[in-house]
Amino acid sequence: MWVVFLAVIRRDLMLAFRRRADVLTTLFFFLMVVSLFPLGVGPERELLRTMAPGILWVAALLASMLSLGRLFALDHADGTLEPMLLAPEPLTVIVAGKVLAHWLVSGLPLVALAPLLALQFDLPPDAIGVLLASLLLGTPTLSLIGGVGAALTLGLRGGGVLLALLVLPLYIPVLIFGAGAVVAQSAGLASSAHLQLLGGVLAAACALTPWATAAALHIALD
Repeated sequence: MWVVFLAVIRRDLMLAFRRRADVLTTLFFFLMVVSLFPLGVGPERELLRTMAPGILWVAALLASMLSLGRLFALDHADGTLEPMLLAPEPLTVIVAGKVLAHWLVSGLPLVALAPLLALQFDLPPDAIGVLLASLLLGTPTLSLIGGVGAALTLGLRGGGVLLALLVLPLYIPVLIFGAGAVVAQSAGLASSAHLQLLGGVLAAACALTPWATAAALHIALD
């Protein structure tokens, strides 16, 4: 199963690098959304610091959603998804590999770019560190939950809108805890409680969502 898991990750990463425009679209969307807010609200330092956690987290959430529709759609279109479902290896292993590859392509670059963009909002270094930690815990959860929505809407007309309606309510706790950790740190309070809650949500998502995604794929292809 470990060999299959690594093979799925390698395959999806190779396909993503062949479609670099899709990866760059996610990064440019995140960059443009975050960069436009300081230009729109003005140079007031305290206002920018107050708005920064929510802006960065909402932008990362929306950017991660841009690529969710491609998580299983391309495999479904070229016919490779059916052999995956019929493979002797557990489908949950294949799903976990695809979700991890999705995060490496669309989530990890956002995490790496966020501290640089946070400088536009004059966030202190300790708040930037908490922002980085919250995104490292939160963005994998977004990919895991989004995988369930992508599987449920696979092959449906207007699936992108339905996908957003399905996953956005489930993203709200991640958004609240992630942005709340940075807000607490900026206010001089402890951010550990928010980060621990994010870690708990990530652990629950790792345990439950691969099974739910595999079941949703079986339903979508039946």
